[in-house]
Amino acid sequence: MAAAAAIVVALIGMVGILDTAASPALQIGQPAPDFTAEDSKGEVVKLSQYHGKTVVLEWTNADCPYTRKHYHSGNMQSVQALAQRDGIVWLSIISSAPGKQGYVNGPAADLLTQSRKASPTQVVLDPSGTLGRLYGAKTTPHMFVIDKNGTLQYMGGIDSIATADESDIPKAEPYLKEAMVAVEQGQTPLHALTKPYGCSIKY
Repeated sequence: MAAAAAIVVALIGMVGILDTAASPALQIGQPAPDFTAEDSKGEVVKLSQYHGKTVVLEWTNADCPYTRKHYHSGNMQSVQALAQRDGIVWLSIISSAPGKQGYVNGPAADLLTQSRKASPTQVVLDPSGTLGRLYGAKTTPHMFVIDKNGTLQYMGGIDSIATADESDIPKAEPYLKEAMVAVEQGQTPLHALTKPYGCSIKY
């Protein structure tokens, strides 16, 4: 009996551990999880420091063909420029683990930004994958838009055509751009939740 009771206690303990470890799924209309991380220049970045501003989170991997589609074409840079013009914060996040595709250190990340003529507010380094897992980021790119009150208003793909072909960009519905503009104007995005596409994040 004592052995059986010990097994029951152990099983209950395991359930408690699993419940604690599982992070709740993000939901549109709920507060976006706050985080503290380091950017490419070694500076601390917190989501909460941008309260009062619209924030875009972009998971990125420079070696991913789907990411290259939107950078080589200039599509990503054009949306970043629109964000910059409107005072929207843009955080590019690299969650590739050391030794895996897309991993870069701070100086290399800054060189990428310069060579691609990109204009994120900051490039956030997440080699442990902590931030990526917090947000359930699955692909590069995977996009999130957070409103001025810190509420998640959009998550999903950059657009509606899930290919690595640049020629598809003009034909696609620009989900991210539409959502970003709507949120900045205090409106609800027409498509608040879409399916992200791209390379799997190399945790």
